[in-house]
Amino acid sequence: MATAEQLKALVKSYTAGDDDRFRSVALQIAAHAARSGQSRLADDLQSLVDKSPRARGPGERDAHLPPVPITRPAGDLAGLVVASYPKVRLPDMVLAADTRSRLDRTLREYRAGDTLRSRGLRPRRKLLLAGPPGCGKTMTAAALAGELGLPLLSVQLHALITKFMGETAAKLHLIFDAMARSRGVYLFDEFDAIGAQRGSQHDVGEIRRVLNSFLQFLEQDNSDSLVVAATNLQGMLDEALYRRFDDVLQYERPDAAMVVQLAKNRLSLFDTTKVSWPKVGAAAKGLSHADVVRACEDAAKDAVLAGQEGVRTSDLARTLEERPRSRGTPKGRPRKRKSDDGQVPPLDD
Repeated sequence: MATAEQLKALVKSYTAGDDDRFRSVALQIAAHAARSGQSRLADDLQSLVDKSPRARGPGERDAHLPPVPITRPAGDLAGLVVASYPKVRLPDMVLAADTRSRLDRTLREYRAGDTLRSRGLRPRRKLLLAGPPGCGKTMTAAALAGELGLPLLSVQLHALITKFMGETAAKLHLIFDAMARSRGVYLFDEFDAIGAQRGSQHDVGEIRRVLNSFLQFLEQDNSDSLVVAATNLQGMLDEALYRRFDDVLQYERPDAAMVVQLAKNRLSLFDTTKVSWPKVGAAAKGLSHADVVRACEDAAKDAVLAGQEGVRTSDLARTLEERPRSRGTPKGRPRKRKSDDGQVPPLDD
């Protein structure tokens, strides 16, 4: 019989119109029935899912893959990954056209994995995302999981990396084993912590062994999971990594047009008809996607507290200019400078 968690997940996915997750949970219930000796029920459930009009077309991947887990990782894996079911989708993001095209290609190849493998071809499954912080790398992993109805399993580097020789590599082995057993999107955020160049001035023996293990595991991985590594420091990565990934996507700070789209998306509940978007784009120069969104939220809160129905250009430009740039100095705010006696005088109010 289905567990309470499975029944709740089934209802939630149905009411949310999440077809992929609905099918995944139904298959999970079928697998549970089979393990409980209820083979007839398991066969009936499997048949109903396969005949459902919601089922994917020929050549797409989801029909006979291992069921997607809906509970938290257990055992030794529990402290190494955090599982979630993101609802974000790629259309929710503001991405460069080339980046969006390549992500769409990854989704197409993954869904048609059986067809590609039947012709001796491998679908894209291993992605390296590089670029400044706050530009959508982590959100991309969540959107891929959301598009495919898969769990996002974020690897916790603080739990993965230890000071004991061989322990980190053993934990990595656990994670790659889990990829084969539990289909999902596995995210290695801040990947430079384990992918730094061997032989660099910061190289230590244990991290070098960890990187060697990661390279070996990644190359041998033939699971149905997606592996996504994200880094803010692409220049620190070992060159041997690049040929192990199927695609390397470069993220950049948003241009003026992307800033405007980000602002319009975040302020969709407010009147922005009088906003001068060219001024907004200029005020946001040098900011990341996340900074633009936070500045829009600040302007929106100011409007609510002032009893305004709309957001003004001056308020939005001000909150954008207040955000720290890459060097950590807010635009329009002078740096503190030392006086002759070496003390730092307070800034004038």
